Amino acid sequence: MFYLGSRVKKDRSLEVISPYDGKIVERVGISEADDIQRAIETARLGNEKLKRLPTGERAAILRRSGEIIGKRREEFARTLALEVGKTIKEARGEVDRCINTLNLSAIAAMELSGETVNFDLFGKSRKVGFYKRVPVGITVAISPFNFPLNLVAHKLGPSVAAGNGIILKPASKTPLSGIMLAEVLVEAGLPKEAITVLIGSGREIGEPLVSHPEVRLVTFTGSLEVGKRIAHLAGLKKLVMELGSNSGVIIWKDGDLSRAAKRIRLGGYALAGQVCISVQRVYVEESVAAEFLEIFQKEVESIRFGDPLREETEMGPMITEDAARNAEGLVAEAVEMGGELKTGGRRNFTMFEPTILFNVPEDARVMREEAFAPIVVVNPVRSLDEAITRMNNSVYGLQAGVYTRDLGVAFRCLEELDAGGVLINEIPTFRVDNMPYGGMKGSGLGREGPKFAIEEHTEIKLMIIDR
Repeated sequence: MFYLGSRVKKDRSLEVISPYDGKIVERVGISEADDIQRAIETARLGNEKLKRLPTGERAAILRRSGEIIGKRREEFARTLALEVGKTIKEARGEVDRCINTLNLSAIAAMELSGETVNFDLFGKSRKVGFYKRVPVGITVAISPFNFPLNLVAHKLGPSVAAGNGIILKPASKTPLSGIMLAEVLVEAGLPKEAITVLIGSGREIGEPLVSHPEVRLVTFTGSLEVGKRIAHLAGLKKLVMELGSNSGVIIWKDGDLSRAAKRIRLGGYALAGQVCISVQRVYVEESVAAEFLEIFQKEVESIRFGDPLREETEMGPMITEDAARNAEGLVAEAVEMGGELKTGGRRNFTMFEPTILFNVPEDARVMREEAFAPIVVVNPVRSLDEAITRMNNSVYGLQAGVYTRDLGVAFRCLEELDAGGVLINEIPTFRVDNMPYGGMKGSGLGREGPKFAIEEHTEIKLMIIDR
């Protein structure tokens, strides 16, 4: 727990466990019920202090935070590798992205503006009006286990830029990076009342927070089921939610098969497939399906997986043994239903082999659910109509990829795929931190990316003067 600028020891503690070897990384204090109201009262005070800071100072705090993290890059990266199990190279990449996100949030703070309102259109020439964006108020940020630094920055950065007091509840499995980021923000000049980190389960900590009447915004990344629960509990609040996906790729007959295979190697197996926009489904035009599968299988079988702290490792463990067992079950069901296991599919503790399934029925769980595992399904299709229909046959709609040289195919996919982002000749796993990121259907509400998220973290205030 982090409160008023310091870590707080509690009677109960949470063991943060390395997914790779099961060793204890660190212990952190678990928050209690009375900590919730204290956090709300402190956030209320922090909200008042922060919104009175000049915009330039809020931006400077964010920039200084990025500079501090840059100087401690390897420390942050090692913490990420230990608590998440991501490779050290993936961890360094997340640290660099966090710095970018904080700098983008600083820019968003400086660019926050309003407009004048023209009243003489309606014969009200004596009146002058304008609006500006003001802080929404106390913000609750709930983050997932897989990107516990950068996805926290995507919530805290825009909130600091806007001038909101914040209560962060990081994922219980990976709380360390979020606490470290909160410490850095205070070190960089953020009022200590403006950020509290509460540690605990969703039921004990998360649910009372999101239902609290003084909370004005909940920003959440996680599962669709938990998102629905939050929406039910939150009541009349602003909600920003990124709720996952089972992202797909269409590879048309004129697409660059080698390029697609290399990119899906990354997009399907980075962080052991535990990314909201991991490639999970690939629909290949049937005349090139066998050729693509041969190229892709060679790529996947070359992935080096193991100890995440070794520089040569390309894929680490899954977050828990239960998660790996679930992946095992998805593969077993798909094979039982008639799908072919081309490679992988075996588990050792939390390590799950990079896996390819072929020709899996559409009603298999691995096709319908978010696998969150290093599993990619390759299915042949006969027509573009079939590919688009199958891609859209999902409760999710976060991002989608298409490989083709045909502009007609590309534009049709851009128009007809139900996704918040459609990428031509690129995997849906592509994300840079300044883009409007979010989904359709069950993939969420609102958009991340500091320039866009700051609109969610603020409200419009109209001001009218009668001369």
